[in-house]
Amino acid sequence: MATGTLTSKGQTTIPKQIRDGLGLRPKDEIHYTLLPDGTVIMRAKKRGLTSLYGALHRPGRRPLPLAKLKR
Repeated sequence: MATGTLTSKGQTTIPKQIRDGLGLRPKDEIHYTLLPDGTVIMRAKKRGLTSLYGALHRPGRRPLPLAKLKR
């Protein structure tokens, strides 16, 4: 289990083993969810929509006509 300390400004450092395990880098967003029992779920948002550009591209594949995409 990793432990951190809260500063007087409400800031904390995410322990290195957690950062490494989540693949966090500077400027990554972190989302927190507080459950009724006091449990906090932390999720890392590492990818923006622009990072998906070209993900479906396959070399040699011909583009589909716009008319086929609208069906």
